[in-house]
Amino acid sequence: MKSFLQGFTYHAKGLSLAFRQPRLLFWGILRLAVVLLLTVAASALILVYHQEILNAVWTRPESRWILWLWVLLSWLMSLFLMGVAAVLSYLVAQIVFAVLVMDYMSRITEKIVTGHVEEPGGGLLKVLIYLIGQEIPRAVLPVAGSLILMVFGWLLPFGPLWVLLSSGAAVCFLAWDNTDLVPARRLLPFGERFGLFKKNLLFHLGFGLPFLVPAVNIFLLSFAPVGATLYALDRMGKARGTGDGAA
Repeated sequence: MKSFLQGFTYHAKGLSLAFRQPRLLFWGILRLAVVLLLTVAASALILVYHQEILNAVWTRPESRWILWLWVLLSWLMSLFLMGVAAVLSYLVAQIVFAVLVMDYMSRITEKIVTGHVEEPGGGLLKVLIYLIGQEIPRAVLPVAGSLILMVFGWLLPFGPLWVLLSSGAAVCFLAWDNTDLVPARRLLPFGERFGLFKKNLLFHLGFGLPFLVPAVNIFLLSFAPVGATLYALDRMGKARGTGDGAA
């Protein structure tokens, strides 16, 4: 239970540090702006074509007695699809550039906490290419799979249970996408890092649950690398205080 609650506290620690460090604040706001831009664009397309989308599921009824239900379903489906669009926009942003920003925010945080950034030899380019390659098995495939289960969950037996499980899995992997930045940057094997994830599953669930709150999730995801890096450094025994020095 303590590990679960720590997931929430590290969000607060990360935001506190980010808002005291101009560079962390800048890169967090930049991530937020890009995801919002993609989300607005995707949501606008959904709103433009929401009637066509609904007609593909349920043709507009002739009876006025059930027309109100059709209209209600129309807008509920649009809101749901806008939520899906937000997650997809986040994943697109991750693949295109956000994983690089996440790593840079993590580096700044590690430099503030420990005074240096620990990584193996081979240069920055090698590490960045490695991190981008890790993004697919670490976040994109698990989150996309959970999203598919979430969408079709109501059509399956025990639908509500499937939706809860898939939502929980999605936020756990989103949390791991952030806590894994430090171990991945040090080129630890994927199996070893996945073992750390499973060992600390309750923490990742606590850290990830706020990502289910609409609007709040996009904001927290933008600054999540800071709190997640603080957690990873604490777990790896590298923290030496959180001074206010610049990276």
